[in-house]
Amino acid sequence: MPGLVRQGKKSLTSTTGVGHPGLGCTGKACLTTEAVRVVSLSKTLLLGLIAGGTIVFGLPVGRMRRPAPTMRAVLNALAIGILVFLVWDVTTHAWEPIDTALGKVHDHAGGLAPVFGYGALFAGGLAVGLGSLVAYEMWMVRSAARARPAERRFGPGTLSSAEAATWRVSEWSPARRLALMIATGIGLHNFAEGLAIGQSAAAGELALATLLVIGFGLHNATEGFGIVAPLAGGRDGADAAPLPSWGFLALLGLIGGGPTFLGTAVGHAYTSEPVSVIFLTLAAGSILYVVIQLLSVAAKARRPDLLAIGLLLGLIAGFATDAIVTAAGA
Repeated sequence: MPGLVRQGKKSLTSTTGVGHPGLGCTGKACLTTEAVRVVSLSKTLLLGLIAGGTIVFGLPVGRMRRPAPTMRAVLNALAIGILVFLVWDVTTHAWEPIDTALGKVHDHAGGLAPVFGYGALFAGGLAVGLGSLVAYEMWMVRSAARARPAERRFGPGTLSSAEAATWRVSEWSPARRLALMIATGIGLHNFAEGLAIGQSAAAGELALATLLVIGFGLHNATEGFGIVAPLAGGRDGADAAPLPSWGFLALLGLIGGGPTFLGTAVGHAYTSEPVSVIFLTLAAGSILYVVIQLLSVAAKARRPDLLAIGLLLGLIAGFATDAIVTAAGA
């Protein structure tokens, strides 16, 4: 999500209102914006589809057949590195409006209301993003515990217990549930990426929008590895789980990458800095919870050397894609 809400030195979401983002104006100022050549919605949606679709490149890793313990530990650590970068990235961008408001207070150019307003959104988004996944995980654990002793017989024409379990998230393996949580958190953050693409296109800056697509596309490709890392590392020994189906991997890709497309459509028509802060902090809170879960998995491996190597590689991958978008002027 590098350069997510910035356009050069200006925030892409620093202007609010309905219509073309960045073009909110009144009076004579509107005369200059009318000359801006807005990229069509269809082309903008195509850009969003490309940026979000690259997430599928990393998903096949989830179907690796019993990777070696070393490979599993590295994949898990790589996912941690990528997600740690994302936590830093989204919180940094979510903090920008607060930092700007504080600067205005220091310069006696504004009051404290925006500071407290954006601060409340920031804290609330983090709390909801983190707390909702904690509550959801606890609910699924309790649901699974209640379902085990209540085995029922299935009559002719009904689903078997194994078939029925595939439709109940509470019956999924911990690796599958964790992969779903990762995809959800990344999806929230990718929605905000889509907003940046849509806003750039609506402002008539096709070159910037295209470069954002390239950078976000590369970035999303690394996120695919982060989503399926628990799946690749969750099949060993007697507790071996079956390979995830291509349909399941496609569902994870849709949850993680699809919001980029949706965000592009929304950003093309409407922008709101408070909305961006909400989505960014929701993503940060949910991803932070996932990082905690992955760290517990890494602790069981007892390979701090592989954890350090994978985490470093994940961080480098995140910052490398960030550099591409920043070099584009975003």
